[in-house]
Amino acid sequence: MRRLFLLEDDLSLVSGLSHAVKKQGYEIDVARTTLEADTLWGNGKYDLVILDVSLPDGSGFDFCRKIRLTSKVPVMFLTAADEETDIIMGLDLGGDDYITKPFKLAVFLSRLNALLRRSENFSTSVTELNSNDITIKLLKGAVYKQGKLLDLTASEYKLLCLFMENPNRILSPEQILGKLWDCNESYIDNNSLTVYIRRLRTKIEDHPGKPKRIVTVRSMGYKWNTED
Repeated sequence: MRRLFLLEDDLSLVSGLSHAVKKQGYEIDVARTTLEADTLWGNGKYDLVILDVSLPDGSGFDFCRKIRLTSKVPVMFLTAADEETDIIMGLDLGGDDYITKPFKLAVFLSRLNALLRRSENFSTSVTELNSNDITIKLLKGAVYKQGKLLDLTASEYKLLCLFMENPNRILSPEQILGKLWDCNESYIDNNSLTVYIRRLRTKIEDHPGKPKRIVTVRSMGYKWNTED
């Protein structure tokens, strides 16, 4: 049975979400403060984490940072913090989805189930990806270029994994966004994707202005190029 972890201080919301996910067949553990969350997180293994941002004793962003030190578990932010900067920060810290309050319960459950399905597809028996002098050690969540460790954000890491798992395959912006993020399209759209790709290129390309690893295919999308 899937186990979910919810960090939320609103009692009425906790009650409604707990009832809804249990009807879906999931177990759920709830923390209302980051202190409680620290204890729960150390006691169990979870399939998905749901985080509020504003908490009585801290921030869901800070707890996400802590999670990403040791785990690649899917993280969904569920919060009233709806500024574009908040959403981008949540994704860069390692969030996989970001839902702003108020929201419809049916939409929440649909996106939760979709995130769990994507995490299953993302899981693999392969522990390492190698091409174009780039190595990803999947168990460690570490990326190396010619043996040198690269400093990637969580979003850049997921984007690079997607490209390297699909060498020489053209991926449309819609395919990339659909596989990696489910956020409101007004925030995570083609323009946002262009920014992520540009930032990733500055870290993995020898000459970011003339990329040879992540190439743009005009009017179609992008591909991880391993061909001469």
